[in-house]
Amino acid sequence: MDTPELRKLVETAIGRTEKRITQYRSLSEPVAPDNAIGRVSRMDAINNKGVMEAALRKSEEQWKGLRLNLARLGDRRLWKEY
Repeated sequence: MDTPELRKLVETAIGRTEKRITQYRSLSEPVAPDNAIGRVSRMDAINNKGVMEAALRKSEEQWKGLRLNLARLGDRRLWKEY
């Protein structure tokens, strides 16, 4: 695979990862104490928040790695971020 094709694949992966990060950030917002939600439902929401936070951290690390790989493909302006 030549560099332009590989570059396009990495850029596409960066775009997908950025969308996931946005989704995970919205899903990992604090769980507000609400009287309408039961104790078990609240515990489930807190657990889901923890899962989303872990997914967010993993996606952010993946995003950083993809950006680094893009920099290694020749986009030197990205090197300063690392």
